[in-house]
Amino acid sequence: MFINKTEDGRNNLCGQNIAALRRQLSISQRELADRMQLVGIDLDKNAIQRIECGKRFVTDIEIVAFSKVFDVPLDTLLH
Repeated sequence: MFINKTEDGRNNLCGQNIAALRRQLSISQRELADRMQLVGIDLDKNAIQRIECGKRFVTDIEIVAFSKVFDVPLDTLLH
């Protein structure tokens, strides 16, 4: 049986990295959601919170947008 979760039960690999990058910029989850909307991704603060804690899957389109918002390579988000 295929299980599409991390070993510790998270639904994404990038959430913890997104949270760390957001904290480095000293911005709120709402500010990050606003910045994502500026690059065309409709997320709200609650979606950001769910991504960061691993409860929400993240699409490839969203990962690319996070990469643009944080100005980091995709690898930074996935490792």
